[in-house]
Amino acid sequence: MQNKRRSFLHQCLFDDSEQVAKGQGKNIIPPPERESKWKQYKEKFKDPLIIVLEVVFCFAVIVAIYEATVGGKGMEAFLDLIGIPVAILLATTVGFFFEMKAGKEFDILITEKDKRPVKVYRRYKNDGKETIKLREVKRQNVCLGDYIYLESGDEVPADGELCESNSLLVDESNFTGEQFARKSAYEQDFDAEATFPTNKVLRGSTVIDGNGIFRVTAIGMDTVEGKGAAKTQEGSDVDTPLNKQLKSLGSVISKASFAIAILIVAGRLLYYFFFDGNAANNHDIVDIIEFTLNSIMLAVTLIVVAVPEGLPMSVTISLALSMRKMLKENNLVRKLHACETMGAATVICTDKTGTLTQNKMTVTNREFYGDDAEKRIELNIALNSTAEISLDDNGKEKALGNPTEGALLFWLRDKGIDYDKVRHEYSADNVQPFSTERKYMESEFTAKTPDPDGTAPLHMRFIKGAPEVVLAMSESIGNGTTKDHIETMLKEYQQRAMRTLAFASQREVDGKWTPLTFDGIVGIADPVRKDVKAAISDCTRRAGVRVIIVTGDNLTTANEIGRQVGLLADDEKPQTITGQEFEAMDDAEASRLVSNPDFKIISRARPDDKARLVTLLQKQDEVVAVTGDGTNDAPALSKAQVGLSMGAGTARAKEASDITIIDNSFSSIVRAIIWGRSLYLNIQRFILFQMTINICACLIVLVGAFTGTDSPLTVTQMLWVNLIMDTFAAGALSSLPADEEVLDKKPRNPNAFIIDRKMLSRIIGVGLVFFVILFGLWQLLWHHDVTPSEGFVSLFSADALKSAVGQYLDFSKAKPHISAYEMGIFFSFFVFMQFWNLFNAKYFRTGRSLLQDLVDIFRNRQAVAKSYSKGFVGVMLIISIGQIVLVNLDGVMFNVAPLTASDWLYIIIATSPIAFVPDIIRTIQNIISRPKRKETSK
Repeated sequence: MQNKRRSFLHQCLFDDSEQVAKGQGKNIIPPPERESKWKQYKEKFKDPLIIVLEVVFCFAVIVAIYEATVGGKGMEAFLDLIGIPVAILLATTVGFFFEMKAGKEFDILITEKDKRPVKVYRRYKNDGKETIKLREVKRQNVCLGDYIYLESGDEVPADGELCESNSLLVDESNFTGEQFARKSAYEQDFDAEATFPTNKVLRGSTVIDGNGIFRVTAIGMDTVEGKGAAKTQEGSDVDTPLNKQLKSLGSVISKASFAIAILIVAGRLLYYFFFDGNAANNHDIVDIIEFTLNSIMLAVTLIVVAVPEGLPMSVTISLALSMRKMLKENNLVRKLHACETMGAATVICTDKTGTLTQNKMTVTNREFYGDDAEKRIELNIALNSTAEISLDDNGKEKALGNPTEGALLFWLRDKGIDYDKVRHEYSADNVQPFSTERKYMESEFTAKTPDPDGTAPLHMRFIKGAPEVVLAMSESIGNGTTKDHIETMLKEYQQRAMRTLAFASQREVDGKWTPLTFDGIVGIADPVRKDVKAAISDCTRRAGVRVIIVTGDNLTTANEIGRQVGLLADDEKPQTITGQEFEAMDDAEASRLVSNPDFKIISRARPDDKARLVTLLQKQDEVVAVTGDGTNDAPALSKAQVGLSMGAGTARAKEASDITIIDNSFSSIVRAIIWGRSLYLNIQRFILFQMTINICACLIVLVGAFTGTDSPLTVTQMLWVNLIMDTFAAGALSSLPADEEVLDKKPRNPNAFIIDRKMLSRIIGVGLVFFVILFGLWQLLWHHDVTPSEGFVSLFSADALKSAVGQYLDFSKAKPHISAYEMGIFFSFFVFMQFWNLFNAKYFRTGRSLLQDLVDIFRNRQAVAKSYSKGFVGVMLIISIGQIVLVNLDGVMFNVAPLTASDWLYIIIATSPIAFVPDIIRTIQNIISRPKRKETSK
């Protein structure tokens, strides 16, 4: 009979045929092509803020050439240029380095996998006779038209159609979420609702049980797995929210800078021709050209001052530090911007198997009937089974063979029963394996030695299989249990998406078999991970992030999982959309469906359905995160703004993703949202901090431009503040612990400008206050001599303060120039104002204050630990000590002279109200608003 059924083998390929020769090495899926490292590095220079810096650098070169030739500065003029290219190179190189390092962690070598042996039928001619032999070839050498023999444990090497099958069970979870899809070559077994045809096997799936022969219909990139890999390489052409907002910020900064620069040139020319700028009424063409060129150079200097050179570097540092911190919380970030993008996510499309569930079949429910039923079932499970528990390459336990039988063995192991030891105590007499026709497995065993107490049966028969079949075969049920009760329990298990199994047994007594007794039933399921329900609640109810389950499971299982994880309420009607229905919809109808917040689950989904869902959501301005662990998830992972693969997932999924959740925990995704939102808030805080400095500095340069006085800040000093000090400030803000309160806010609008109204008012308001204070100090220094012997404190004498008020708007010069010592005072005063202002930025939108934290050091240290980090305190010390060392040891480069210890003390005290005055206001506001926040949280 078998020879007749295998007549198809006469069509198998000749081993020495041209087709086999040409097919050598063709059955491979090459790793995604990556751009050269140089090209990847060049891409970093296309960052919107880096482009602004590149333009500024070109203008700065023109200024340097002018000052070196016309201004008489010589080569010294080119020293001011150093900061900008250093800023560009640091920002681009740091980002490139971190991404390359993460990329290496994701490089999966698959060449060895393609050399694994595969059992292939080939024809041979020997002495004119044709023979068919089963031989082994490397997987990469499998050809179209080959006939492959599959058995338990084999990985399917190519796509194909079954020609013969025997109880074939295949793990297709990498493609459909189905852990054990029944496959058959025979039409009567076909399942019309199956995601892929019942007689089709897919490359990359694994045979769990049974055996079969299939004809290869697709190899390499033409397989379902290969097409998925190709779509993975298409990637996403959707910008991340942060990139969009930084582009917008860069555009605003550049336009505003150039507009102000034009105003400076026009204003100075008006001043020159119509006001006191040209008091001698000199119309000499050389003087006019020189004045115009000076005005243009001053305007370019303003552009250099206005553009925040440190911002790209600071954003990169923030992303890089967050990337390392997220790794400690089981989020391995591959692409820097993914850190922040996760915080902007509005929708998470998740698969079921391995993400929401444990991807491990487990006995979750059971009911046994009779006093010794549990012991008989334990023997049934241990003996009447072909499965084993083994270790994988990583030393992790896994089931070999049928996953349902594996779940039963794990249940025994958890009860402390060594199934292997039990098997050694019995010998098998008759074993009839499970078949799809009979739907049960039957075995007879004899104990090798009787138990001392005489209770152990010497000869037993065990049956395990489909409950309706085993129940019909049984002659009695323990404890007087009725069939109706058992059928009710089975229906309940099945409604809860469990696979059910029944057990029966009988023993031989005096040469006769006792009645076949129905011993009990078990419900087996892939259980939901313990943390998933709370994590999904945090996403949907607290963070305002939609969660959509996309699974290859049937409607019943998908809806039950939806209820178990809390995505569907108990009284909510079931979701009914299947992959086939979704595929049949046109884009307009599908868009209406996905925009409906009640749409939460797609069942029987194929890989293309998930990728299409992502695209449709993105067209509606949603920021989409996709979770997945299988090869089928790779296209969607790649297309999403942020792809989240599972640590236990396939190499294809990891390669396509931006972040790998190492512990496979959905709660780690919630942590990624918290980190992403905290990171964005830190970037906003830094922009608030740095743009305040730039507004103040621009106003000082503007006043100098229109009054004819020298600029109090040199380009070198501004570069120190913008590049070095601000880089430390970014590090300080990025080192802060993630603020869990951000989870209680709705996702931000990805198209919104990164500087909102509250930030803009703070930047302009505080910038103006700083300007008024610094301009007053600058005027005071012009009209009052300060020497090292008198010190900084002399500026606060009654005479000095009176003259400061009276001469605030007096632009005449009481002396030819400001001394280096006085420049040191002004520069240090400016820096320490920014030092204290960093505390204002740190407490922006936190609901806390510096005074509260100072009090909580003694009252509630845990609250302080959540608000501060050692890194922040360390960086603040570096900034303050660094400024003191810079002025006192390397003042020449910055046109300043050393200050005394008392000068530093008084400068720190004089600038401290910058932090403490707003902090008192913050503390009062927090006390007033605290009851409201508590009421809202309820």
